[in-house]
Amino acid sequence: MNALPLSVTERTQVRRHSERARTDRAELYDVLDAGMICHFAVVRDGSPMVLPTAYGRIGDTLYLHGSSANRTLLAADGQQVSVAVTHLDGLVCARAAFSHSVNYRSAVMFGIATLVRDDAERLAALRAVTQQLIPGRWEALRKPTRKELAATAVLALPLAEASVKIRTGPPADDPDDLDAGVWAGVVPIAVTFGEPEPDAVLRPGIAVPDHITGLGARRRRSS
Repeated sequence: MNALPLSVTERTQVRRHSERARTDRAELYDVLDAGMICHFAVVRDGSPMVLPTAYGRIGDTLYLHGSSANRTLLAADGQQVSVAVTHLDGLVCARAAFSHSVNYRSAVMFGIATLVRDDAERLAALRAVTQQLIPGRWEALRKPTRKELAATAVLALPLAEASVKIRTGPPADDPDDLDAGVWAGVVPIAVTFGEPEPDAVLRPGIAVPDHITGLGARRRRSS
C-alpha cells in the first residue's frame, strides 16, 4: 500500500516559495533517512527550548533520544513539539546580493510527543537511532543493560503533520543582472568522512569493520 501524501495544515503550509513544497510522503522519508541530527523544540517553563539530538525513524514514527535526566526532553511528554531536519546541499552564488540563496532539503514536523515506556519499543527505537548514524552498527554492539535503558529517555513523535521544502538548481537572477561582470553559479556542499581513528586502548587484532569503512558510500546512497 502506498503511503498517504502529506496533508497541508495551517502549520505546514509553505507560503514563501510554495513551488519548493513537497507533499509526497516518500520525500519526507528521504530527507529524514539521509540525516543524522535533528533540532527539537518545545516550550519548557514558559520558555522555548531547542535541542540538537540524534534520531531514528520506524515507519511513521520519529524517535528522539537523550538522558533521562534531561528536563527539556522530559518536559515534552504529552506536549506539542516541533522537530526540524535540514541538509545544506549548495551555496547559490547570484549576481545580486538579494538573489543569493542555498540549495537545501528540509523537513519540519509538528505533533504531540510521548515518552516511550515500553521496553521493547524503547530498544527498537535505540536501534533505529544507532542505525541512523551508522548503518550496520547495532548488530556489532553489546546491547543496553536495564540500567542503561533506565538512564535513557526516548520520545516518539508521529509523522502525521509535516512539511517538506527543497531547493535545487542555479541562481535566479533578475534578467537585468545577467550581463553583470560577476561570477554566478553553485558551490556544492557534501558531508565527508575521514579515516577511522582507532581507540588508544583498542585490543590488538581488531580490524575496522565494513560498516565503518563503507560508511561514506552508504550515506551517499541515502542522500
